[in-house]
Amino acid sequence: MEELITKNLEVKDKLNNDLHHTVDSYESTFLSRPISLRLWSSFFVILPIFVQAPWVRFEPISALCFTFVILLGAFLLYKKQSKKWYIVSSLLLGVSGSWLGGCLFWGWLSSFPILHIPVEAVVLPLALIGLGTNWKIGSSFYISSLFGTAATDISIFLIGIMDQWRQVITADSETAPLILQKTSENLIQIKSLSIIIFVALILWLISKEIFDSATINNTNGKALLVSSYVIQTTLIVDGIFILLAILQPNFSGLV
Repeated sequence: MEELITKNLEVKDKLNNDLHHTVDSYESTFLSRPISLRLWSSFFVILPIFVQAPWVRFEPISALCFTFVILLGAFLLYKKQSKKWYIVSSLLLGVSGSWLGGCLFWGWLSSFPILHIPVEAVVLPLALIGLGTNWKIGSSFYISSLFGTAATDISIFLIGIMDQWRQVITADSETAPLILQKTSENLIQIKSLSIIIFVALILWLISKEIFDSATINNTNGKALLVSSYVIQTTLIVDGIFILLAILQPNFSGLV
């Protein structure tokens, strides 16, 4: 009996040591805290607005080539001996997919809004496969970004300002402000505001449902948190652009 108790205690100590080792390893992993994961997920959603958008309009080829720099950074971090960087590497992989689709569309196809989602979804099959691998955090980022973009495009279509999209892209500097002013007037109609509020409510409920079912303690949970953060950030960004379109249409653009 004494020998059995001793063995049980040894097994228990071993399990405790393994658990503490796992926790210590997890806590030392970059972006393992919810707040840091939220900040960086949101940052990578906002990044294209201030960096990619102006870059791809003036230098689409170099912006497109930067996709491979992001990919290289993701794989180099993933190949490191420790798992300290694995969340960052996975997130960067998802960013590279969004960056690639954005460059392809805004660099060469921006005057064809119907192609926006198909082009942005260029690596969707790979992202779906990635959900079952170690890259599921990055895959969740990409798929959620694509979902948010699709929701925005659907809203634009339902409101009836999809035609203005192409007109603004192809217009000269004198005509564009007039088109944007018309867009602003369309946005403050009851129908348009109702659609915007309805879509925003649906996105918020989806993000809340995902967030409530997530946990930071495992990779699946972190992937869900990233999805929730991305959708929430998309809502905030869209809200800012809608306010700009209503209050200062000349500064907002349509995209």
